[in-house]
Amino acid sequence: MNFQPVLLWSDVLLWLLAFGVAALCLYSRRADHLRRAWRRLGKNSVATGAATLLCAFLLVGLLDSLHYRLRLPDAPGQTGVVYAVEALSVLDGLLSNLREHNERTYSAPLAARAFVMETEETSAGVTRIYPRLKYGGAHLEDEDGWGVDVARRVLTGVGLALLCGGLMAGFVFRRRNKNGFAWRGVLVALSVLFLVAFILAELASVYHVFGTDKVGQDVLYQTLKSIRTALVIGLVTTLIMLPLAVLLGIVAGYFRGWADDVIQYVYTVLNSIPGVLLIAAAVLMMQVVIDTHPQWFATAAERADLRLIALCVILGVTSWTGLARLLRGETLKLRELDYIQAARAFGVSSGRIIVRHILPNLMHIVIISLVMDFSALVLAEAVLSYIGIGVDPAMHSFGSMINNARMELSREPAVWWSLVAAFSFMLTLVLAANLFADAMRDAFDPHRDR
Repeated sequence: MNFQPVLLWSDVLLWLLAFGVAALCLYSRRADHLRRAWRRLGKNSVATGAATLLCAFLLVGLLDSLHYRLRLPDAPGQTGVVYAVEALSVLDGLLSNLREHNERTYSAPLAARAFVMETEETSAGVTRIYPRLKYGGAHLEDEDGWGVDVARRVLTGVGLALLCGGLMAGFVFRRRNKNGFAWRGVLVALSVLFLVAFILAELASVYHVFGTDKVGQDVLYQTLKSIRTALVIGLVTTLIMLPLAVLLGIVAGYFRGWADDVIQYVYTVLNSIPGVLLIAAAVLMMQVVIDTHPQWFATAAERADLRLIALCVILGVTSWTGLARLLRGETLKLRELDYIQAARAFGVSSGRIIVRHILPNLMHIVIISLVMDFSALVLAEAVLSYIGIGVDPAMHSFGSMINNARMELSREPAVWWSLVAAFSFMLTLVLAANLFADAMRDAFDPHRDR
């Protein structure tokens, strides 16, 4: 076997969440109220477009969540199979051109020469020049043809995008009247994705589209690798936070009394502690445990993964209070409604009332809060990495990219492309999540059916 599969905890959780979403969709086909809600959502062009963008991000994250170690060539006298220490992913294999083609230091987007001048000895003496890049634009024999070459590759990408977009338009045209689904939103989102993907693919084969960083690594590669970190932070933390928030919020609002007092006391104490300090203390303690037990990890990826999971747990434990408070207030209102009072008078158990009446009427709040919290957690990771208590430095993330770029903005001229690339992808992810959340809130609101 030429490779050895590597199973990381974050990989397992991300794939389980993906299968969980698929199972929810299958279950929704049998539940009438959920089926109606999903149909309303499918008729919203903004929702279908945002969902398409989110699926594209999720696809990148899932490809980056299949890890393996390559087999090393057999050495003389070697007994047994030896695998590389570095754990790669399927996405790394697809982006091997970007991963392996590193320059010496900074280079601007689509540049053929380095961004930093170097000293070179010539027959005329010592001069300062911008040297040619080793990989970026290396195919150009004459730099005067740079503009024509870039334009030709952009037009080729546009042509491929139009071809794929035309095929999708034909498919949508045949299905446009079925179930009233908003195919237009999907078509627009896919057209934009095709356009960006094909142009980037054409340019990235011979150029560094977003330039390179201080150590010469391709910024586009870093940005694509950061998507998985953002998804893990947002989704896994949400998975940890959800049971705590829903259970404690409903229990506090429905049973009141001493249960409400205890739960209020707990989340009031948590809210009284500055969040950044609490997270920093927990992360630093976890880092001490990781540093004192290096034997736990066979690869650097496993070490970085444990810190990522620990950060998700810490964020989940400290961020459930807001949703719990919202659910408590809504439950206090719902428990006084006539049909719930009638159910209690007829002897229906509290658990059945909560499952059949309270929880369905809270789902629109849960859904909008979760997707909004996903956006907030993606941004929180950027802030935490910016101040040095985020993910492991060996792991790519939007926050790490911004942190690494902040000092370079004071250069003259400034190195701006790492910041712009991270900001653009993070903005697209968060904006798509927020638009989808807004549409889901309207579609799943139970008052629409009355």
